[in-house]
Amino acid sequence: MQLYYHPFSSYSQKALIAFDEYAIDFDPRSLDGPDNPAMRELAALWPMKRFPVLVDGARTVLEASCIIEYIGLRVPAAERLIPEDPVLALEVRMLDRVFDNYVSTPQQKVVFDALRPQHQRDAHGVNEARRTLETAYAWLDARMAMHTWAVGERFTLADCAAAPFLFYAHWTHPIAPEHTHLLAYRQRLLQRSSFARAVDAARPYRSYFPLGAPAED
Repeated sequence: MQLYYHPFSSYSQKALIAFDEYAIDFDPRSLDGPDNPAMRELAALWPMKRFPVLVDGARTVLEASCIIEYIGLRVPAAERLIPEDPVLALEVRMLDRVFDNYVSTPQQKVVFDALRPQHQRDAHGVNEARRTLETAYAWLDARMAMHTWAVGERFTLADCAAAPFLFYAHWTHPIAPEHTHLLAYRQRLLQRSSFARAVDAARPYRSYFPLGAPAED
C-alpha cells in the first residue's frame, strides 16, 4: 500500500496514528514540496489534491476516516479502531465527525486566514470559527469528565481524529484552563506512542505554522 501524506498535516497524522496502532507497513509517498514526484502522482489520482490518499493495487481510498476503516479490514475485528458493537461503532463515527467538523474545520479556518494577505482576511469568519471552537471545547470538556478516551475506555477512530485536531486547535485558539478534563485528554493523546511518533516526525515543519508553535508542545 502507498500512502500519500505530509507529516505536518493533521489529517495525515490521523491516518498515520491508525497505521501505527495496527502495526501495518506502507510505502510512504511524502508530499514534501509542490514539484516532487509524489505531488504529481497525487494530482493524477485525485484532482482535489487533498491528502491523505491511500493506493492499494487498483484501489484508491480517499479521506482519512475511510482509510482507517479500510486498513482495519486487515486486522481481526476485535482489534479494529471501530468497535464490532454497532451502537458503539455509531458513537465512534459520531465523535469522529464532531472532531472533524467542530474542531478541525474552524481551526483550519483561522490558520488559512492568517496565511492570506491582510486585505483579503475575513475577520468575521475567524471570529465565528473561534466561537465554534470555544463551544466545542466546552462540550468536549463535559464529555471527557466521564471518559478516558473519546468513547469509553478504548482507543478508537475518534481518538485518531482527536489527537492531531486538538493538538493544532490548542495552538490556534488555546483551550481555557478551566477545561481541565479536555486538557488532560489532550495530554493523554500526546503520551500515546502512535501520536507521539507522528508529532516528532512533524517537528521539522513547525515553521510552517503561521501563528507560532508553543514551546511546551
